[in-house]
Order: sequence, then structure tokens, then C-alpha cells
Amino acid sequence: MYKVFVNDKPIILTTKVEKETAFKNYLLKSVSIEKVIKTLHKKSVNEVHLIHEKEDKLLKHFLKKLPNVVAGGGKVYNNQGAVLFIYRNNKWDLPKGKTEKKEPIETTAIREVEEETGVTGLSITKPLETTYHIFKRHGKYKIKITYWFEMTTNYAGPLEPQENEGITKVAWLNETEVAHALENSYANIKLLF
Repeated sequence: MYKVFVNDKPIILTTKVEKETAFKNYLLKSVSIEKVIKTLHKKSVNEVHLIHEKEDKLLKHFLKKLPNVVAGGGKVYNNQGAVLFIYRNNKWDLPKGKTEKKEPIETTAIREVEEETGVTGLSITKPLETTYHIFKRHGKYKIKITYWFEMTTNYAGPLEPQENEGITKVAWLNETEVAHALENSYANIKLLF
């Protein structure tokens, strides 16, 4: 099973057909993504299930439906155990961004964290869950596939929000502050905690 978010409502990619309650079932092979998105905009619908008989083909078939944008990002811890967050579009988020030509995804993740926050000296400790969400740019829907990595750093210098990317604040948040920030974040970011 996979979850792909449209705003904070999920599209569930599954092999199981369930009786519809506050969700709609569609066959993955034949459904149009525009129809799925329109359905998710209804208040009475909490999620959409896209069904395919083969578990191993769910994601592959889904990703063919829209252009893919590949990104890398980081859940970064400092020496005090605080997590690095950015504030953009009135929401708390983790730093991430698109890959550049033939760049390894780990390189993308580190580069984007550095560019968006000013934090350096990053090292990857482990890969995290990959997240998927649909967004609209210039009137066209696309799927963003974000590969996340847990990282650590000894960096104690100034935090510099990348303002030309719409980032207005960068902060190290402790456990209590993280819980509060996640109340004003995205569903796919919450999956990482």
C-alpha cells in the first residue's frame, strides 16, 4: 500500500477492494487523475482508493499517470537532538528540493538542506520513508517523489532562510516545538515523525 497526498487528503494505492464509506474506489489502470483530484475536493470524501490486482505494480502504474519531479530532503538533528525546520507558505516543513542533472539523490538532499537553511557539515545516517504528493504548476498536475534522509550535523552557526524560495524562517525545534509545528505542517511531513 502507498499513500500519495493531494493537499492533506490521501490517494491510497491498494490491492484491496473495500466497501465505500467516506472514500471512493477506482480502478488504477482506467481512472483519470483529474477525476481523482476532483473527487478529493469534495467535503464528503476523505480519501480515494486506487485498486490494482498486483501489489508490485501499484506504484509503477500510478507514476506513469503524471510527470514525475524527483526531490531529496533531510530530517536533520543537531548535537542537542533538535530538528531543523523551515517555514514556507505559512506552514512548517523540512528542507527539500529537486535533483539536478544526474545528481545522486543523497547529494541532492544535502545540497538542498544547505541551500535552504545555511546549515553545513551534514552527514546522512539513514534513509527514511519516500513521500509522494501531487501539486499543480502552470496549470498542470505533477507528482513529487521525495527521498528523505535522516542527517546529523555539528553546525552551530547562523541559520539563513533561502528567501528566493519563499522560506521566511529556519529553526532548530526541540521535541515539544516539533509536536506543535507538526500541527501546522503537511501530511507527508507528519509521516516522517
